[in-house]
Amino acid sequence: MFLLLKWINRYHASLNIFRNVCTVYIELTVVCCAVLVCAGKPIVVFFRVKMAKYKVTVHTHNIATATTMNNVFIKLVGEKGESKRTWLTSLKGGFYQDTGSREFEVLCPSSLGKLVLIELDKQPLPLFPRDTWFPSKVVVTTPEKGTCQFPIYCWIMDTEVHLFREGTAKRLCDETNHLARYSREKEMKTRTEQYCWDTYKEGFPGSMKADNPLDLPSEIQFSFTKASQFLFTAATGITELKLMGYSDSKKNWKNIDEISKVCLNRTVISDYAQEHWKEDEFFGYQYLNGCNPMLIRRCSVLPANFPVTEDMVKPSLRGSSSLLRELQSGNIFLLDYKNLDGLKANVINKKKQYMAAPLVLLYRTPDDKLIPIAIQLKQKPAKDNPIFLPTDSEYDWLLAKIFVRSADFQEHQLNVHLLRTHLLAEVFAIALLRNIPMVHPLYKLLIPHTRYSLQINLLARAFLIADEGVFTQFAASGGEGMIEILRRSVASLTYTSLCVPEDITARGLESIPNNYYRDDGLKLWHIIYRFVEGVIGFYYKSDSEVREDKELQNWIKDIFDHGFLAQECTGIPQSFSTVPEVVKFVTVVIFTCSGQHSAVNSGQYDYGGWMPNTPISLQQPPPTTKGQSTESTMLKTFPDVGTTAQGMSTMWLLSKQSSDFVTLGQYPEEHFNEIPPCRMIQKFQTELKDFSETVNARNSGLPVPYTYMDPAVVENSVAI
Repeated sequence: MFLLLKWINRYHASLNIFRNVCTVYIELTVVCCAVLVCAGKPIVVFFRVKMAKYKVTVHTHNIATATTMNNVFIKLVGEKGESKRTWLTSLKGGFYQDTGSREFEVLCPSSLGKLVLIELDKQPLPLFPRDTWFPSKVVVTTPEKGTCQFPIYCWIMDTEVHLFREGTAKRLCDETNHLARYSREKEMKTRTEQYCWDTYKEGFPGSMKADNPLDLPSEIQFSFTKASQFLFTAATGITELKLMGYSDSKKNWKNIDEISKVCLNRTVISDYAQEHWKEDEFFGYQYLNGCNPMLIRRCSVLPANFPVTEDMVKPSLRGSSSLLRELQSGNIFLLDYKNLDGLKANVINKKKQYMAAPLVLLYRTPDDKLIPIAIQLKQKPAKDNPIFLPTDSEYDWLLAKIFVRSADFQEHQLNVHLLRTHLLAEVFAIALLRNIPMVHPLYKLLIPHTRYSLQINLLARAFLIADEGVFTQFAASGGEGMIEILRRSVASLTYTSLCVPEDITARGLESIPNNYYRDDGLKLWHIIYRFVEGVIGFYYKSDSEVREDKELQNWIKDIFDHGFLAQECTGIPQSFSTVPEVVKFVTVVIFTCSGQHSAVNSGQYDYGGWMPNTPISLQQPPPTTKGQSTESTMLKTFPDVGTTAQGMSTMWLLSKQSSDFVTLGQYPEEHFNEIPPCRMIQKFQTELKDFSETVNARNSGLPVPYTYMDPAVVENSVAI
């Protein structure tokens, strides 16, 4: 502290107004000193000028390596002015001790008016390296006792000045301040440079342009916790099987009991699958509540290429019923794997593999069981393509079901799982990050549902479906078949199939009993819909506001062009005209990234951990005659030991959640500031909690619990 006095040598009988003052900052005031001249004598006068005091609370996010040892500086920018660039230091320490919050003061000669943004930068100490810092938010209490929040939630890794907007959600038309518009434009210019569309394969949805995870912007990369656990799980799974001598073995299985030794971990359902995999009731159950509940549909008329007769199925129909009567009553259901027809199967360990494109009839029995009653393994009827029946020999019927389950693995992994959750989630995320600024209500609503999605998909392309990927090397559809399945799946993708209520109706599954995917999916869909309806309705009061929001319109157009390849036949909107249209599509986004992904991902090891129930590949062609299959035939048809081990370890990895996963409806990053949407979040969380309790109560009475839509285990985003 110092005091600089400048004597003013002007003599006048009256008091003068002096331009030269010296200041000493002491909490809320400035001590000023001036020299007055009166009657020829100098007089030193001290007086206090009240300053505008801003309390600044800086929050560092609660994740590993988030703190910094660098000096942090802030500038407050308001409608009436800006503060000086202020070093944030206090006796309590800086930002290096732990995560949490630190309070500081910024003094200004006068009020800055309504705060618009803050400028943050950090500079390394002399002789210290530059490090990284992950602040979550800055909260500023103004002299008028108002509170302004500035969400950040990103890594600051350089020494540049970063601008962050006041957190009240604003659409572009709400922006009246030129500094706010400038900040918005600068943010989006940076984003469009960071997040670029790429085409992995012709006919695939657009993807993120990046060669490896380090190319991704730091804020969307895995956390240290997520990355370390993911690598550990991946390494230990295959290493354990390698040490047991399984992962590199090219031998066939000698007997069924030998397969049980290849087990990374046991679950209640994997144990149940091992015990019941041969049973028709368990076979049918899986198409309602297993990994792929998306293929089954009610059948009222038999397909022309599936010539099942009354005599064939009469022994399977209970009582004196007939096939025609059961078709008309809505008790017959169809599985059609036409997506796999005519594809070239893989070659594994220099040995040709096989897959079928089956047609399956399922029958709802009077006691509400779902059982298979006819299986045709190829799409075209022929003498060498018999229709297998439960009345056939044990291994004829069992082998036919094995080919169906293997076909389901291919359809599920590539269409239902990869395309309809992972790749679509990536499209939604890239379009959001390219078109919607952080202050926009849509960004605040959807950004939690994009967490880790871009990196997990980058890893999937690199280690699963690349030329040397696990799926390419060890799945029956790996290679050319995989690419064609995905192209066909993209071409058949529709908007209605992504909307649970419409999809259930279209497939005729409204009344089939014991369909927990349907029951829980509809319940979860409506909970999400009500939440989205409330939030969107709070920010968009009329349809005209939707039509005038250029950023919102750019977002959906980007999704239509790059995600659905500008195909109008998909039914995906190209623009929004009404508030309900926005609500419906945003519900699709959140449900796809959370509940739907959980439904088709989380049970992979439950139902695939016992290989005979879901073979990743098959080594023998589909049988062309009846009466020839034996246990030996079945064992030779199964994938070899090494292929089994690779498939099992991959399904274990893809079913394993990390410890930092965030359940649906939980928002550790506080993007919303306004009270109404915050209350809507609380109501959303309450509804999810109540629903979770309902699911647990129901599951307590089931031999096979259905947990995949339980909000307590559903992750907010496609993160695994």
